[in-house]
Amino acid sequence: MNTPSIRVSAPQPLFSRPLQRVSARFHAWFENRLPLSDHVTLTQRTVYILPTRPGLMLGTTLLTLLVASINYQLNLGYLLTFLLAGSALVGMHVCHGTLRGLAMNLIAPGAQHAGATALFDVKFTNSRQTTRYGIGLRILKPQDAARQQGMPGSAGSAPDWAWTDVPAQGSSVLQVAFTPALRGLHRLPTLTAETRFPLGTFRVWTVWRPAAQILVYPAPEINPPPLPPGEPLSGGTTSVARTQRSGEFDGVRAYRRGDALKLVVWKKAAKADGQGLVVRDTQHAQRHQLWLDLAQAGAAGIEQKLSRLCAWVLQADQLGLDYGLRLPAVDIPPGSGEVHKRQCLEALALC
Repeated sequence: MNTPSIRVSAPQPLFSRPLQRVSARFHAWFENRLPLSDHVTLTQRTVYILPTRPGLMLGTTLLTLLVASINYQLNLGYLLTFLLAGSALVGMHVCHGTLRGLAMNLIAPGAQHAGATALFDVKFTNSRQTTRYGIGLRILKPQDAARQQGMPGSAGSAPDWAWTDVPAQGSSVLQVAFTPALRGLHRLPTLTAETRFPLGTFRVWTVWRPAAQILVYPAPEINPPPLPPGEPLSGGTTSVARTQRSGEFDGVRAYRRGDALKLVVWKKAAKADGQGLVVRDTQHAQRHQLWLDLAQAGAAGIEQKLSRLCAWVLQADQLGLDYGLRLPAVDIPPGSGEVHKRQCLEALALC
């Protein structure tokens, strides 16, 4: 007889949740005090420095060597202690100078669909005659804000960092990826850049809050229903414009000898599996118009309806059809092409 197993999670400390709330509030306060800018030049006031864990161990070792040298009157101990301390101070100066004076420019990304990975570039410009080594960039996480102003950590080796070297009097570009979960107009996430060059005993970082925004379209429905039937124009026929076999909007027909090549729907022909070319039915287009209406997108919630309309817009554009979009606040007349598609997707994103 099999008995059900119960997984018991390890109890969390009673003070963990209060610390998380305090960390979240500190993170919000820290981000709100940062200015919004798509271009920043790092100065003494915007670059922070703290010792890393190896740096703290080095400091403890130096203190131990100094105490032992004093107690036992070891001249070579003094020499070793001060040599190591001098090397650590030089490394601290070099590490801080690696970020100080560096210019960062944001290259704003294009619009993306919700749930898809959005990529944007950050350009580092070095005006000095020396190369800057080991500069990392990533999105600032909520748990990082308190750590960056408190005890040092070891997150510099996390896989979500992107690293580069900026050549002397040159530039380098790093690419940052994030996944917007909701549609609409969103500000880009806060970024953090850091370096631990040359010794790894000090960590120098900065926090940057870009001003650019990204437009996020609704996520298209994975398996949408067929396109709705075309609406007859005034004085036209009232027959239902729907292909019986495919269930798609009947705005195309089989290719006939003499049809102009500009009327061929090449995207649909590529998926025809050897069934021949198809062209736009101009006579049908004069009698019917394809309207993508929010009221025809089903009885689900508003986000599901917008997701279906997004899929219909992409499908109609792929078929090369003329289509219009009806939303509660805006009506976009029928059209086609890349500009028309973007106009419809922007309306869906801001609905």
